[in-house]
Parts: sequence; C-alpha cells; structure tokens
Amino acid sequence: MTTTKTELQVKALENGTVIDHIPSEKLFKVVALLKLDTLENQITVGNNLNSKLLGSKGIIKIADKFFAEEEVSRIALIAPFAKINVIKDYKVIEKKQLELPDKFTGIVKCPNPKCITNNEPMKTRFEVISNQPTILKCQYCEREIPQEDIQLV
Repeated sequence: MTTTKTELQVKALENGTVIDHIPSEKLFKVVALLKLDTLENQITVGNNLNSKLLGSKGIIKIADKFFAEEEVSRIALIAPFAKINVIKDYKVIEKKQLELPDKFTGIVKCPNPKCITNNEPMKTRFEVISNQPTILKCQYCEREIPQEDIQLV
C-alpha cells in the first residue's frame, strides 16, 4: 500500500500579521488598499481557500508588519468580518475581529460628481449608517453609498 504525503509549502510566521477570513472576491482589494506591492516584507497570499464560514476565503500573511488602527479600519471597510492575528515568536498574541468604525475620513471617494469633495481640495468624510449591509453616507452631500459602490481614494 502506497501513501502520499502533502506538505504545506508556506513556513510558519515568526513575527507579523495574518489577515484571515477575507471574502475571496475582496482579497485583492485588501492587497491594493494596504499597498502590499510596495513592501519588501515576505508576503503570502492565498485565495479561494475552503472556509466553513464563507464558502471560500482569502488569507494574507505578512512577515514583520503590524498595522496601525487606521489601517485596520480600512481593512474593515472592504472586509468587515475579517480577522487579524498578531504573531510574535510563532505564537498568536492577539486576535482582532474587525469592526467598522462610525466614521471614515479621507479614504473613500464620493461618487457624486457635484459633491464639494470632488471639486475642492478637501478630505472626504463618511458616516457608517448601516453595518450589514455596509452603507456609508457622505457628510457633505448626504449621498448614500452601498458597499459594492465604495471607491477608495
């Protein structure tokens, strides 16, 4: 009888961050949002992985990178149910379930061409008016934006 052994080709993370439970269709938006293409850190990206919760999911492992709260808030805008695990010395020292903050400043573009934020040099401001589904409201022109129409600055 012959047995075959399959081994994972990605080594364990000594220090860094794992972003897990990203919906597969949102994975590359999160990659772009965090500008991971500009980092020199080791980065592992997996997509369309089996997930009991989502059906399929994406995961990002970034060596020696820890995110500030503002960056975590940005991730929550794209993947509000993702989880962040902070790794130190190969151990998970912190687990964060993402939550949408009440407001976003300067990271979402208003789709209203007549909004003052598209015609004057100023930061956009959006209030979260619904978490599920995610709906934002521009504080200047009051346009409501569903999650699928959110564009990042």
